[in-house]
Amino acid sequence: MEPRFPSHDCNLCSRLKSYIDFQRIEHPDWHNGPVRSFGSIKSEILILGLAPGLHGANTTGRPFTGDMSGILLFEMIEKYGFSNGKFDNRPDDKLVLINCRISNAVRCVPPENRPTGAEMNNCLPFLKDEIEAMSNLQVIMCLGRVSHNNALKALGYKQSHAKFAHNAKVTLDNGITLFDSYHCSRYNLNTRRLTPEMFEDVFKDIKKYIEG
Repeated sequence: MEPRFPSHDCNLCSRLKSYIDFQRIEHPDWHNGPVRSFGSIKSEILILGLAPGLHGANTTGRPFTGDMSGILLFEMIEKYGFSNGKFDNRPDDKLVLINCRISNAVRCVPPENRPTGAEMNNCLPFLKDEIEAMSNLQVIMCLGRVSHNNALKALGYKQSHAKFAHNAKVTLDNGITLFDSYHCSRYNLNTRRLTPEMFEDVFKDIKKYIEG
């Protein structure tokens, strides 16, 4: 059963609602609403981003689809056998994820890609529900510090329980292991804070962990 999800006209966050309402006027053909997760609820792996991108998921309605941030992510997903079909950076490319689900800590696009603490807290119940609904969940791949912190909070841990660091991992008392990576944003890739090789190292570890 799919977890609870905010309505398309969710108004829990007035700032985000105003921003989306503006985008609906400017771009009525865009998705412009909370973005649903992509992939089966029965998956063992949850890849957790921060929030939909304005020209990515907010436009297309599918996480990490439509802008540059998903290109390396889906390349690695395909390379390590977590998808079937070819990613074409559009929601109708018929790509199917295998044992892998992609979501965001915040379901609506924030201005300048920066949700506030209150906005993250408003969305936290939906993330909690999603994690609880994933009965086979073994791994959460956290893309960035904010995603790492939100995952910990959703699982009932303080942020101080495990510090974020690229390619760090921690197994929690409930058996779920967090694998950290710098976010695969265009900025991080352009500045070489994250390289494709660094990103692939995390996928290698996740694949090895899942296969036992």
